[in-house]
Amino acid sequence: MSERHEHTHRHDHPHDHAHGPSHGREHGNAHGHRHSLRHRMAHVLAPHSHETADKVDSALESSARGMRALWVSLAVLGVTALVQAVVVAVSGSVALLGDTVHNTADALTAVPLGIAFVLGRRAATRRFTYGYGRAEDLAGLAIVLTIAASAVFAGWTAVDRLLDPRPVEHLPAVALAAVAGFAGNEWVARYRIRVGRSIGSAALVADGLHARTDGFTSLAVLLGAGGSALGWQPADPIVGLAITAAIVLVLRDAAREVFRRVMDAVDPALVDRAERALTEVPGVRGVGELRLRWIGHRLRAEVAVVVDGGVTVREAHRIAVGAEHALLHAVPRLTAALVHADPEPAPGESDPHLPLAHHMAA
Repeated sequence: MSERHEHTHRHDHPHDHAHGPSHGREHGNAHGHRHSLRHRMAHVLAPHSHETADKVDSALESSARGMRALWVSLAVLGVTALVQAVVVAVSGSVALLGDTVHNTADALTAVPLGIAFVLGRRAATRRFTYGYGRAEDLAGLAIVLTIAASAVFAGWTAVDRLLDPRPVEHLPAVALAAVAGFAGNEWVARYRIRVGRSIGSAALVADGLHARTDGFTSLAVLLGAGGSALGWQPADPIVGLAITAAIVLVLRDAAREVFRRVMDAVDPALVDRAERALTEVPGVRGVGELRLRWIGHRLRAEVAVVVDGGVTVREAHRIAVGAEHALLHAVPRLTAALVHADPEPAPGESDPHLPLAHHMAA
């Protein structure tokens, strides 16, 4: 006997009661209390998969909040980049130019993310049967390309200035523009991260962490201005190259996150949590193949559970419903699960999946 069951109702409430003390212990074990300086800096400068998977979003409300965060941060970064561009025009600072280009690119990442949030609201169709949530992955690809383009431009400009040195003028204005760049990016970083975590958007959190990195590169411009003030002319293009290197590091992390999403990678801890929840469901005698995948910033599961081969179809269905219910409580941001009930093997009985074997051989 086998039973397929899929519960497609939205389960967008947090289910906090399902986490309990064990969740806290898991989180503590995963992160520990012996953070090195390098690990703490990684928390500041790089996306962290555990932190972006700790809350559940509610479909339309989360998209609306995400859109608002994107447009507000676009306005703040746009003003910051405009102020810096004016100073670049009068000072000729290559380091500030690289920072301005990076801030502009960061502001423009709001466009593909905004489109992805809008598409994510659309209902599934007979052509796009899983909906449009994967548009967020396409937005991630656009962000990676934007970051790459800014790195190439900033690096090329810095090398050109090293080969053809020119003095930097209006150094106080350059220093003030650098401080403005740090302030704008840090504000945007805090805002994006806070909203991203509350609605469960990994892309928005990663974009906020990216903005925080941009803030530190803005502070690096101060070093270039200080070196130029002391009469060391190569200071400005050298800082421009350092900023380019920082952009490349951000590009590496962003590309890795996007690649994992495109390849349907999930945190193995989520798989472990799902398996533990299933083994505690009354009637489930074993857990077979379990798969999780992201569709935008929501999870979907497919799993086979082993039940007593002598139960009725209704009883197998009841167990399948219980298994899905347990998954929805145990796995953050899981919105749907397909549960397949397999009968427990009986002595002398052939494998009930034997007719499918020749399809799986290829």
